[in-house]
Amino acid sequence: MADYYETLGVSRDASGEEIKKAYRKLARKLHPDVAGPDGAEQFKAVNEAYDVLSNEEQRRLYDMGGTDALGGGAGAGFSPFQDIFETFFGGMGGTGRGPVPRGRRGQDALVNIDLDLADVVFGTTKTLSPTLAVECPTCHGNCAAPGTEPITCNECQGSGTVQRVTNSILGRMVSQTPCPTCHGHGTVIVTPCGECSGEGRVRATKKVSVAIPAGVENGMRIRLAGQGDAGIEGGPAGDLFAEVHIHPHPIFQRHGNDLLGELQIPMTSAALGTHVEIETLDGMRSLEIPAGTNSGFVLTLSGLGAGRLNRPGRGDLKISIAVQTPTKLDEEQRELLRQLALLRGEEQQTPTLTEQGSSFFSKLRDKFTK
Repeated sequence: MADYYETLGVSRDASGEEIKKAYRKLARKLHPDVAGPDGAEQFKAVNEAYDVLSNEEQRRLYDMGGTDALGGGAGAGFSPFQDIFETFFGGMGGTGRGPVPRGRRGQDALVNIDLDLADVVFGTTKTLSPTLAVECPTCHGNCAAPGTEPITCNECQGSGTVQRVTNSILGRMVSQTPCPTCHGHGTVIVTPCGECSGEGRVRATKKVSVAIPAGVENGMRIRLAGQGDAGIEGGPAGDLFAEVHIHPHPIFQRHGNDLLGELQIPMTSAALGTHVEIETLDGMRSLEIPAGTNSGFVLTLSGLGAGRLNRPGRGDLKISIAVQTPTKLDEEQRELLRQLALLRGEEQQTPTLTEQGSSFFSKLRDKFTK
C-alpha cells in the first residue's frame, strides 16, 4: 500500500492547508478530463490519500497504524470528491458563491444633438428628451407588485444552487448547478409588477442635460455615463452617447479652431482704403482696410475663432477681402476710369499670366492655412 503522504508529496507534519494545496495541484494535473484515461488510477490514488489525510480523525488513525487502523477502509465516513468539485467548480454545499444578484446592465443609447456654430465656438448646455428605458415608477426596479416582496426559493432555500449526485467509476460525484426554479437568484417573484410586467423598467421620455464643451467637432460623441437604458430587474443603467451635428453658418466657415469669412468691398474702397464695422459671433468689430488692398488679402482678428477642445484659448477669425469690380457704368464713369488709366499709364499695358505659385488661389490658400 502506497504511503498517503508520499502520494500527495507532503511531509508527515504538513498542515491541513498544505495538504489541501498539494491535493488541488495534483487533482488539476491528473483529472481524466486533463490527463486522459491513463491518469485515472493516479487520480483515484490521490483522492484516496486526500480523503484520509484531510479528515482529522482518519489521519490520526492512519498515523497510528496505517490503512489497517482505518477499520472500514480508506476514506470511511468521508464524502469523496467534495474537494475536487471545489477545485474545478468553485465549491459545494455551504462553500459556494451564493445566489446570483438580480439585474442586468441596460443597453447604451445613441441620440443626435444639433448645434449652431456659436454653440461650438463658446460651448453651451443643451437639454435632450430621448425616449429610453427608465426605472419602473411603481416597483422602483424591484419587479414585484406593490405590497409584495420576492420570497425565498423553496427548492434551493435561498442558496441559488442545487446539488446533483451521480455515481461514476471514480465514486460519488456531487455537482452544483443553478436552481431551475429561481434561476440562481435565491428568491422568487410570486406577484410581478403589473406596470413593467416584472422587468423593473418601462419606456418613457427622459430629460437629460448635456454640457457641450467649446471646440467639439462634427460627428463627435459625448458620453453621459449611466444615462442610457435602465437595467433589467434593477440592474445598472447603460450610457447615453450624444452625437454632435453642427449646422452650417450663413457667413462663417470653420477651419480647425479658426473661423473664415469673406468681406466684399468696392474697387474704390480697396484703392483708397477704408474703415468698416463687421458683425462677428462676439459682436461688432472694427476693420481697417489699407489703401491698395487686393482681392485675397486676409485680415486676422485674434482670439475670435472657435474654442480649443480641452485647452484654453480660442482660434482666430480670418476675413478675406474680395474687391468688387463695377460692371454697370454710365458714360461719365467710363470716362473717369479712362482718364485714371491714362494718368497711371495702364492703357498700353499688356496683361500676362502669373506664375502658378503666386496665383490668387495659392496665396489665399496659404494665408488661410498658416
